[in-house]
This record gives sequence, structure tokens and C-alpha cells, in this order.
Amino acid sequence: MREIQGAAHISPLNGQTVNNVPGIVTALTANGFYLQDPNPDTNDATSEGIFVFTSSAPTVSVGSSVLVSGTVSEFRPGGSGGTNNLTITQIGSPSITTVSTGNPLPTPIILGNGGRAIPTQVISNDAAGGNVENAGTVFDPVQDGIDFYESLEGMLVQVNNAVAVGPTNDFGEIPVLADNGANASLRTARGGIVIQPGDFNPERIIVDDAIISSEPQVNVGDRFNGAIVGVIDYSFSNFKLLNTQALPSVTSGGLQREVTNVTPIANQLTVATFNVENLDPGDGATKFNNLASRIVNNLRSPDIINIEEIQDNNGPTNDSVVDASTTYQTLISAIASAGGPTYQFRQINPVDDQDGGEPGGNIRVGFLYNPSRVQFVDRPGGTSTTDTTVNNVGGVPQLSASPGRIIDTDLSNGDAFANSRKPLVGEFIFNGQTVFVVGNHFNSKGGDQPLFGRFQPPTLSSEAQRNQQATEVRDFVQSILAINPNANVVVAGDLNDFEFSNPLSILEGAGLTTLIETLPQNERYTYNFEGNAQTLDHILVSRNLLTKLNGFDVVHINSEFAVQDSDHDPVLARFDLVNVINGTTGRDTIVGTAFGDRITGFGGNDDITTGGGNDVIVYTSLSGPGNSINEGDNILDFTVGADKFDFSALLDSVVPGGYNGTNAIADGYISFGARGRDTEILIDSDGPGGSLPARPFIRVENVSVAQLNNANNFIV
Repeated sequence: MREIQGAAHISPLNGQTVNNVPGIVTALTANGFYLQDPNPDTNDATSEGIFVFTSSAPTVSVGSSVLVSGTVSEFRPGGSGGTNNLTITQIGSPSITTVSTGNPLPTPIILGNGGRAIPTQVISNDAAGGNVENAGTVFDPVQDGIDFYESLEGMLVQVNNAVAVGPTNDFGEIPVLADNGANASLRTARGGIVIQPGDFNPERIIVDDAIISSEPQVNVGDRFNGAIVGVIDYSFSNFKLLNTQALPSVTSGGLQREVTNVTPIANQLTVATFNVENLDPGDGATKFNNLASRIVNNLRSPDIINIEEIQDNNGPTNDSVVDASTTYQTLISAIASAGGPTYQFRQINPVDDQDGGEPGGNIRVGFLYNPSRVQFVDRPGGTSTTDTTVNNVGGVPQLSASPGRIIDTDLSNGDAFANSRKPLVGEFIFNGQTVFVVGNHFNSKGGDQPLFGRFQPPTLSSEAQRNQQATEVRDFVQSILAINPNANVVVAGDLNDFEFSNPLSILEGAGLTTLIETLPQNERYTYNFEGNAQTLDHILVSRNLLTKLNGFDVVHINSEFAVQDSDHDPVLARFDLVNVINGTTGRDTIVGTAFGDRITGFGGNDDITTGGGNDVIVYTSLSGPGNSINEGDNILDFTVGADKFDFSALLDSVVPGGYNGTNAIADGYISFGARGRDTEILIDSDGPGGSLPARPFIRVENVSVAQLNNANNFIV
């Protein structure tokens, strides 16, 4: 057997006839069986197993000792569509002699602790001419994952203490790590394993139920209560462990769907992006209700949602229908029924069958927004085929259409958005500030060479189009920032590429920051592919918005679970968008806007009208210009429950070492006095145990002591 396999991906005896090859039958398939030498040598580089192709159901039984004669060949699975795949060494046209039956099976090779160490970083770095099958390729199963599994092809192996790093998929496959992941690379806090530049985790082992169908429905972090035993095979661009025994029972890792703490509150805008995976009315109420529940309860009803893969009203029915209003309204109604806001939507119908995705579905990018918190600027002119531009209107950037689409108008190097979604752009207003949102769904990675294919390193053929798409979006963003470098710009969506990829670098060339990179490396994932946790869904922001970032979260509700509402996790960001109004050191009359303001008088005895919105009135010290005791400000329209006083810096200046409490009223630093219909706020500058009395600091008109005497009115 070892002479047939050789220390290479192609047998040195390929095409030759072999006679009386001895071995023990270890497993049966519908068209062959696995044969293994029970007396291995000491060379780990050469496999002791092989597949015998019988073309029909084999007549041998597991445990039989047989002699096989036939022709050695290399079978490349996948037919004409599998040209990137590795081959499986096999013996075909066999004649088989049974020597005995009921023999013990060869001892499985342990993968991991107590057996052969599994490579944890390199898949292949020795391919001659970019092809591991070429002569001159160094075969290195110690370092290279692709060679490691090749050296075990057709052999019985054993994985101890397996932990799932991906959910059970629709094909009954489960990606696992050996030894509870003890020797693995970058693990997530929730039990997965994250890709990194140059490390796509060859230690992942994909367990496949092709021989014995017993795969349980597992989530990331679930653990198997016993050894997994099976043979190493190759199919669909991956090495697989085909379990030859029923899988052991599973202990749940207790994984729960996350609930974000990035909630939309006064003066803070929340923006999310969420791929809802081919959503159409035919999916039924369960999917819509589940998605609605996730948006309301797990995402906490973001102000703006960039939403991808909304299909038209009859889904994959391939006709001329492109309208998706029923799809949107069904989702919006479900969200409202789940206790969320009544969102509105904006989108532009694509040209029929021109934007890729499931044939007939006409997936597109759209915006959901909460009209009680956010205003959408509707500006006519946006169509399926009209390119949106940015106009300079008195030094202010303004979209030529809102909503509008970005169209590639220079076709000299091809259409960047051919058979792919066109970005959707729109203007929003929150707290009186304009926010430009560019929603995206870049072309998929379909067509890329596989990680465990014969061509190494894999060619990422799909990336060229994403590079073009990123360039179009970058140029569009730059046209906004060229007019106003401080514009608030969000680029969001399923970009189908990683934070360290070329398309993301191109987007960052517009001065954008990729927010996933603000998280620790082991939290950077929105998707799980064959056990690799990775980021495909992104929010990027302009420099001005970056300074206002107040929270960023990937809300893990789908990618790690066998039961999913979508295959993507949503991403959510929160920004402080408040108008800052500063007074002078003299006496000022300050009038706030109709939106949320942050008002600091700084000096003098100021008269402050906060205006509308949720306002914060800031005081930094007792002494200094305008903030002296007995000569404070008059607040003319403080609204209890909406406005707040920020005394955090003030109290830090009063209390030695800073104030660390949470209720300065109960702690005796803040008190109140009635002045007719008004209330005076008094400050005890040396605290409740000091010798100085509490003295008047601010007069709040038309608010009673009872109304103001509440810690919720103060930020401390």
C-alpha cells in the first residue's frame, strides 16, 4: 500500500497494474471499500490505506483480509467542475481474493495529542509551479496541512475530545478540532476558530456522515463525549473524516444567541447591516417572525438597517417581477408585531435578472429606518440604471438622487457590477446632522480555488470584481469628502471579503476605517465557512464619524448555530451625534436647536434655552468664570425625562480623588430648594461631612423640586 501511495499527491505507480496487494477491509461504500495494511512501516509520509473502486456494491465485508489486484489510478472528484480538486489514489478494475474474515481492524491513527501532531497554520507552502501535483513539490506532512491529510488518505484515524467549530451543515458535515482545541490557533470566546492573514486553520477536521449517517445537530462549542473514528477521504474540495462508527453523544456548550448592548438612545444613532438570506414572502411566517424577533430583541431595533438579499415578491419564480414591496412590508409588519418600531423602507428595483443571486429572486440592497428617530431625505431621480453623483450645494455635499444607485459608467475594463448588486446610497438626517449611507452586497467568492485544492496558493479569481466594486464605492465616498471632509459617511454591507483583503484596503483608501478592526482579533467574525469563523459583513466610516463612535458589535445569532434564520451575523455601530454648543466666559444667552444638544456655558451667568430633543447641560467646575456659587445660570426650559445635567467633571473637581458614586443626591453633594415655581440646584462643595453649607448653583425655571429630585436627571 505504501509503495502505491508514495510520499506525494500522485502515486508513483499511477496507471500501472499491481498484484495481490494485501490488507484489511476497514469500511464499505456504495461503489467500493477502503483497504489498509495492518502492518505499517515507520514512515508517516506514506499512507497505509487506499480506496478500491468496485463500481458497484462490494462483496467483501469489514474485517476481511483480502488480496487485491488491479490498476492504480488518480480519481479527481467533481468531474468537469472539479478541476481544482485533489485526486484520490485508488485501485480500479479489481480482482479480489478473500483470505479470511472477522479480523480485527488496524489501530486507528490518533490525530493530535498522543498521536500525530496536526499542522495549525500552513496549508501548503511548497507547491512547485503553484501545483502540489507537480514534480519538485516538497512533500512536508509535518508542516503542511494538505500533505498531512494526504499522508493519511484511506486510513483509519481517531479524533479524541472533539469540539465543534462550525454547526452541522445541510450535508451532515461537522467541522471539529481535536483535543478540545488545545493546540489550535486563534479561538473565539464562544468556541470557534478565527482565520488570520496567512492562517486558515488546517487543524479543522470535517466529519462527514457519508458512510454512517448519525450526525447530530450541533452548534459551535458543543463537545463529543468519546472518540470519533473513521477513514480519511477527499470530496468537494476538502479532506473529510468519514465516520465508520456512530458518533458519540454530545455535550452542549450552552451557546446562546447574543443580545447587543449597543442600544439606540437619545443623541446616539445606531446603524446595522444584516444579510437576511434570500428573503421572500414564500419563506413563510416563521422566518419573518424569527428575523423580526432578532431585530427587535437581539439588535434592539437599530435606527437604520442596511439589509441585503431581499428578494422580489415571488422569490425565485423566474418571471419579470422585480417589485419587492410585499417582502419589505411583511418584514416591517412582523417587526412591529414583535414590539419594534414601524420601520419604513427605501430601495430601487433592479433590472430583472441582472444583479446575481438566486435566478428569478432579484436580490437587492435596501434600507430600513425608524421614522420616529431618523428622517430620510427623498430626492427623485434614482433608477435601476442611473448613476448617482454628488453635487456641491453651497459647500454642502448633496446626492443627485436619494435613494440612488452607484453604476459603473466606465466600461473600458468591464462593468464592476455585472451580475452583481449595485450599491444603494441615501441621505439620512439624525439630530439635525446628515449621514450618508452606502449599502453594499459585493460579488460572492464563488469560483475561487479552494483552500485544499491542488493549486497553491489558491487563486482568488472572484476578488478582481470586488476590487473594481470597492474602487467605485471608494471614488463615490471621496466625492462626498472632497466637498466636506467632515461629512458623516457609512459604508456598510456584505462585502464578501475579509478585513485584511484587497477590497477592504481599497475602501480604506477613501479615508474610511473598518470598524471590525476595533474589536480584538478573536471577535472578528460574522460568518462560518467549513468551521472557519470569518468576517464578510462590514461597517466602515469616515473620520468624522469615527470620532463619534460609541459602540460596535457583531451580534452572533446565526453563524454558529445549526438552526439559523440567515447564514450571516448582523453588525451594529453606535455614534454620538449631538450638536455641541459652547458659550463664552461672559454672560451668554444660549438657545439650543430642535435636536439634541450638548450645551456648556463656560462663563458668566447664562440664560440657557435647550430647545427640542434630548439635551445635556454640562458643568465642569464650581469656581472659575461664570460658575461661581450664588451666581449661576438660569435654565429656562429643562424637560424632565428628556434633558440631563452633566455634573461628572464638576463633582470630580469637588471630591478629592474624583467622585466614584452613582447618586450624588443620595450622597449629599446635590440638593434642591424651592423658589416659587422654580427650583434651585444647590451644591455642597465639601460634601455632606464638610463644614461648608450647600449653596445655590443653578436655577431651573418651571420645574418643581419633586420633579428634579431624581438621580436620572443627572450624569455623574
